[in-house]
Amino acid sequence: MKTLSRVTKSIRPQDVQKEWHIIDAEGLVVGRVASIIANILRGKHKPSYTPHVDCGDHVVVINADKVQFTGKKLGDKVYYRHTGYAGGIKGITAAKVLEGKFPERVLEKAVERMVPRGPLGRAQMRALHLYNGTEHPHDGQQPKTLDVASMNRKNKVGA
Repeated sequence: MKTLSRVTKSIRPQDVQKEWHIIDAEGLVVGRVASIIANILRGKHKPSYTPHVDCGDHVVVINADKVQFTGKKLGDKVYYRHTGYAGGIKGITAAKVLEGKFPERVLEKAVERMVPRGPLGRAQMRALHLYNGTEHPHDGQQPKTLDVASMNRKNKVGA
C-alpha cells in the first residue's frame, strides 16, 4: 500500500511541459478573462505548480479588441501614465483605448497587473499572445480551445 509523501516536490525549469491554449475574448468581461489568463500563464492550473519557476502555458487570445466592461467602467475607468516631467501625469479612459490604435492593451494591462513583477513576471508575459482579429500565426502549435464563457455565466456580458 502506498503512503502519502511528506515531501513537497518542486519542479525544475527543464522539466516544465508548456502547452498552448486559445481563448476567444469576444463579449467576455475584461477582469474575469484576465484572471483566468493570469492563472494559466503562472501555471496555477497544474498540480506541479512551483511559485519561483515559469511553469505556465502559452495563451493565444483572439478578438482581444472585443472585450467588454460591466457597469460604467467603459467611461469611468482611467489608465494613468507619467511623462517623467513634474506634473506630467496623463490619463486616458478605457473607451478611448478600445477605439484607439492598440485596443488589445486593455486586456494586456489587466493581465500584466495580475502576474508578479520582476524577471519571472516578464517571462510569463512573453507567453501571452494577443490578436485583434480571428487570425493568428500559432496554428502550428495546435492550441487547445478554452471556452471561458461557459465556465461561469458572469464571464460573458449579456448572458
